[in-house]
Amino acid sequence: MRRLLTSVVNRVQLSGNLTPGTGTEAGTHGHGGRKLVVGLGNPGMEATRHSVGMAVLGALAARLGVADRWRGDKHVSGEVIVSEVQHTHVVLLRPKLLMNINGVSVAKAAGKYGIKPEDILLVHDELDKPLGKIAVKHGGSARGHNGVRSCVDCLHTDVMPRLRVGIGRPTGNTSVDRHVLGRFTLEEQKILKSVLVQSVDLLLTQLTHQDSQSPTSPVGGRRAAKKSRDRERSGSPAQESSAAAAAES
Repeated sequence: MRRLLTSVVNRVQLSGNLTPGTGTEAGTHGHGGRKLVVGLGNPGMEATRHSVGMAVLGALAARLGVADRWRGDKHVSGEVIVSEVQHTHVVLLRPKLLMNINGVSVAKAAGKYGIKPEDILLVHDELDKPLGKIAVKHGGSARGHNGVRSCVDCLHTDVMPRLRVGIGRPTGNTSVDRHVLGRFTLEEQKILKSVLVQSVDLLLTQLTHQDSQSPTSPVGGRRAAKKSRDRERSGSPAQESSAAAAAES
């Protein structure tokens, strides 16, 4: 019932707001590649585990030297930065909607800037990976992540590549909700610093690799995803506070 209600809210929020990527801002990106990088999370809760995607995006903006250029855009229900990485035009997006309806903001931004679903890179938390591991996944199901599911519902495809940042599962009697909405402990923050660095490294690799093997069709995402392979980097999570990047086959 909750999933059905969220789907209805997504449709209502999107109704009448999606437009093709035409107009002044889309026109400024008429040459070269265009990509959208989205940090999924909850507005006002950027320091929580569930919003680690926003932390990664902030680190990317800092690396690009554009951290002071965030601006609110009511037309996409979020904050954006328009920048460039080598010859690729890049739009950074922090949705200002709750996680369960982040996809509304993503779909609006994709329409405004004329960006295809396969060129939208979602950055989000991953319960099934321990803190210290990250993975790139090229399309496929949302795997229970409500923010990703909202994006799939609103874009009508699941071809979007994702950078999945491990936050680990709760221990003891801590509920999943309390865990994901909680802040990183002091010990976890030490590991998080390395995670952010390696996440940005991996994002920049994705953004500058024009001939990536991500799906090329904006429809039929599941079929395309079966043919794609996750790209992998790995390291030892036991090495002090270093982050390891790992992808799944």
